[in-house]
Amino acid sequence: MIVSFLFLAFIVMMLIGVPIGVAMGLAGSAAIALANPDTQWFGLMAVPQNFFAGLGKYPLLAIPMFVLVGSIFERSGVALRLVNFAGAIVGRGPGMLPLVAIAVAMFLGGISGSGPATAAAVGGVMIAAMARAGYPPAYSASVVGAAASIDILIPPSIAFIVYSVMVPGASVPAMFAAGMVPGIMVGLALMVPTVWLARRHGMGRRETELGRPPFWASLREASWALAAPVLILGGMRAGWFTPTEAAVVAVFYGLFIGMAVYRTIKVLDLFLILRESGELSAIILVVVALAGIFAYSLSTLSVIDPITRAIVHSGLGELGVMALLMLLLIFVGMFLDGVSIFLIFIPLLLPVAKFFQWDLVWFGVLLTLTVAMGQFTPPIAVNLMVSCRIAGVRMEETVRWVLWLLAAMICVTLLVIVFPQLALWLPHRLGY
Repeated sequence: MIVSFLFLAFIVMMLIGVPIGVAMGLAGSAAIALANPDTQWFGLMAVPQNFFAGLGKYPLLAIPMFVLVGSIFERSGVALRLVNFAGAIVGRGPGMLPLVAIAVAMFLGGISGSGPATAAAVGGVMIAAMARAGYPPAYSASVVGAAASIDILIPPSIAFIVYSVMVPGASVPAMFAAGMVPGIMVGLALMVPTVWLARRHGMGRRETELGRPPFWASLREASWALAAPVLILGGMRAGWFTPTEAAVVAVFYGLFIGMAVYRTIKVLDLFLILRESGELSAIILVVVALAGIFAYSLSTLSVIDPITRAIVHSGLGELGVMALLMLLLIFVGMFLDGVSIFLIFIPLLLPVAKFFQWDLVWFGVLLTLTVAMGQFTPPIAVNLMVSCRIAGVRMEETVRWVLWLLAAMICVTLLVIVFPQLALWLPHRLGY
């Protein structure tokens, strides 16, 4: 009865517009109180304890720093310089500007790890350029939204940090390394339908009129930005700093580029950057903290074990269970953001992974792949929402293009399921 109330209250609050973190916290608190009717107030002492326990984890310190890095690089003009450099490499022609958008989004993923921030940075530059070249706005928004979803796969990734905090057997460096190869594969897979669709439908006919940027000049302009992932990821690999410390180093490096090199960030801009980053970080961390209450209520009510037994004894077999979980997460990803999905479902899915003896690092990459698909799948997709707002189109107009990009990403997910070493080779090679 109390279990039914927990999930029903959570779903009803979300449907009426209550923020997901608040819904998890209120539903979990009510369930804890109902589970201890004789010692109701004493039982509620677990609420503040678990709220604090949800935040009191060292790796979570990296999240506000990487959010700040994304905001700094978005305002520093890095995206424009990377676009010019990528355009100088691939040249001009039908399908080349969308390819550049994907490549730049992949690169920015190695700096911030935030999909919406990358969608805003790349979309602000590329959607207008693609419109001038003759690409439909809905197509441009679809490409940018899908490309930005790669960012939670390519390190540093906020989603991987949250996963490693919730799963003790998966360290942050191991998750970062595991996401590298699948992230690159997703980027390459998205390029195939993107270029094919552009040429099949005769898009970008005016692209050759834009002119090809000079290679050496664009390389010189982009060199400071190109060094950022090398500094962040190389420093972690060399043992100079932890992922959390790397985030702080990236903040100061981004400020140096924006204020001293490109001079696109003024002192007065810092207040706006810090305010925006603080607000977004607070939203993420409050959701994390309130999810701790929800997870504690699941544990107190002994919900996890019955769900695990129902799934593993469903008769679907290992591959059937895997397919069911992937479809569930893709569907949920249409409505919720990646961090919320991890916080809600990992406590329920982790025992299933342990039952089938799946590698927890590999399992984390698969979960992240499915969440990434949800970030650009209508009706509510955070990355696609940002790119549609920039392009000035309704999300329904993007469906005909998004389906092709979604199919490409599903192919990569299937490859990672069939060949786990695509995710596990690099962590093993690096000794994680």
